[in-house]
Amino acid sequence: EEGHLTEAEFHYRQALTLNPGFVEACNNLGIALSEQGRLEEAVQSYKQALNLKPSYFEAHLNLGNLRKGQGKLGEAFFHYQQALSLNPNSAEAHYSLGNLLREQGRFEEAIGHYREALTFNPRFIQAHNNLGNALKDLGRLEEAAGCYRQALLLKPDSAEVRSNLLFVLNYDPAQTVETLAAAHREWNEWCGRPLASQIKPHGNSRDPKRRLRVGYVSADFRSHSVSYFFEPLLAAHDRARVEVFCYSSGRRADQVTNRLQALASVWRNIAGMSDEAASELIRSDQIDILIDLSGHTAGNRLLVFARKPAPVQVTYLGYGTTTGLGTMDYRLTDRFLSPADSPEWSSEKLIRLPACCHCYRPSPVAPPVAALPALATGHMTFASFNNLAKVNPSVVGLWAKILRAVPKARLVLKDRTLADAGQQARYRELFAKEDISTERLELIPGTATHTDHLALYGRVDIALDPFPYNGCTTTCEALWMGVPVVTLRGSMPYSRYGVSLLSNLDLKDLIAATPEEYVATAAALARQRKRLAALRMELRPRMLASPLCDATVLAREIEKAYRRIWKRWCK
Repeated sequence: EEGHLTEAEFHYRQALTLNPGFVEACNNLGIALSEQGRLEEAVQSYKQALNLKPSYFEAHLNLGNLRKGQGKLGEAFFHYQQALSLNPNSAEAHYSLGNLLREQGRFEEAIGHYREALTFNPRFIQAHNNLGNALKDLGRLEEAAGCYRQALLLKPDSAEVRSNLLFVLNYDPAQTVETLAAAHREWNEWCGRPLASQIKPHGNSRDPKRRLRVGYVSADFRSHSVSYFFEPLLAAHDRARVEVFCYSSGRRADQVTNRLQALASVWRNIAGMSDEAASELIRSDQIDILIDLSGHTAGNRLLVFARKPAPVQVTYLGYGTTTGLGTMDYRLTDRFLSPADSPEWSSEKLIRLPACCHCYRPSPVAPPVAALPALATGHMTFASFNNLAKVNPSVVGLWAKILRAVPKARLVLKDRTLADAGQQARYRELFAKEDISTERLELIPGTATHTDHLALYGRVDIALDPFPYNGCTTTCEALWMGVPVVTLRGSMPYSRYGVSLLSNLDLKDLIAATPEEYVATAAALARQRKRLAALRMELRPRMLASPLCDATVLAREIEKAYRRIWKRWCK
C-alpha cells in the first residue's frame, strides 16, 4: 500500500515458500506484480490462487480487471461472471463488469451494472463517474453532468471527475463563454492551486540559444486521433534544435506506440506512476518546455503540470480550449481557432500559429476516392461519422431542416454507440420529432477496420459538422476521402475546428456564420452536383499541397514558438 512493490513482492514470495497453499499471498503477489507492469507473471499468480481456491472472489475480480486492461475481454467477462456468482451484491464486481460492457459498446447493460453498484454502495465515486461517462457516450449530457456532480458531492477535489464534467459542458450548446470559463477556473481552485506548495525553483541553464529539452506528455501515444496529428510533428522535429522526450501515461501499446517510441530521443513510461513521482522524473530529466497533449481528456496528467516540473509549460492538441490551470503558461493554437477578437477566456497566454496548428497524417490504408455517389443513387447523401455525444437535439433540429430542404436526401450517422439498440431507437425518435422518417436515416455502428471506416465515405456526398463541438479528425478523414464538410462557426476554439481546416483549404464558402446560413449552405451545395463531383477529385491533392499535411512547416513554426517562449523565460 505504501508503493514499495519490489519489497512487497519479496515478502509475498517468502510467505509462499513457507506456505505454498497461502492463497491470499498468491493474490496479493499478483497485485504487486501487476502494479509493476509484469502482467503475465501477475496472471500466473492469480491463476495459482484460483487453482488453490476456485471460489476465491478477489482473484477472479483481479484477474478480470487485468485481462480487461490487456484487451482480452472474453476472459475478463468470464472472471467477472464468476465473481458475481460468488458475491452478487459486490459493488466492485458490478462496476468492473459495467466497465467491460461499456468498452464493448453494450451501453444500456453497462448503465444497469453501474446502477447496481450504486445500489450496494451509494458512495462509490468511480461508479458515479463511469455511469456519467456511459451516459455521455450516448449523448445524454444532462444526466451525465448530474452523475459527475453527485460524485463531486462525495469528493469535491476529484480532478478526474471535474475534468469529465468540463468535457461534457464543452458539448452542451446551452453553455456560454462565461459559464465555461467559470467551470475551468473552479477546476483549478479545487485541483491545481492546492499543489502550488510543491513547486520548486528550476535550475535549468538560462542559455537562450542552446538546444532545448522538450517533453510531450500523453495517455494517447497509440492508435488514437491525437497521434494522427502528433506523429508528423514528432517525425519532423529538428533534432539539432530540440531533444524530444515522450512521457507516456497510457497502459495500452500498439504499432503506433512503437513508431512514436522510435522517433523520440528519450521515451519514458509513466503509466501507473504517481503524479508526484512523474513530476520528479521530469524535473530530473531537466526538461525546459513541457507540453500537455491531453487537456481534460481521459488519462490526462494535469496534476503533474500543477506541480510545475518544467520552467515553461504548454498545452496543445488534445483539448479544444483552456485547461484553466494556473501553472500552464501557454496554449498553442492558430489564428482561425482563436482569432484576436475571440471572446474566449484562457488561463494560458495564446500562441497563434499563422496557418493551421494541426498537421494531419493521412491513413496509409485509405482506399482511393470514389466517384460522387449521387450520380449513381439519384439522391444526395449527407453524413456525420462523429461521436454522437456531439449530435445533440439542437444539431438534430438543424440537420432535419437540411433534409427537408433537400427532397429525397438521406442522412447516414456512424458511431460505435449505435451497436446499442436503445441508442438507435433514441436517435430515430429524435429525428421523428422533427418529421424525418426512418427511411431517410441510416444508422451504422463501428466498422471492423479503419479501411472499412474510410471506405464508407464512398457512399457520402456531403459531410455535416456538428456543433458546438466540431469534428477535427473526422473532418480531416472526410476531406481526405473527397467529401466536403459544411461547418457552423462558433465562439469557442472547439467550435472553430471546421473554420481552421476549411480556411486552410480555401473552402471558406462552406463555413456558415449562423444556423440559417448553415442550412442554406448545405442545401445549396447539394444542388451543385458538377461542383461536388469535381471537388471530390480535387480535395486529396489540395490537402497534400496545404498546411494541413505540411509537417515540416508546422514543426519549424512550433520550434520558433518554443524558442520565443524560452528566451522569455531566460530573461
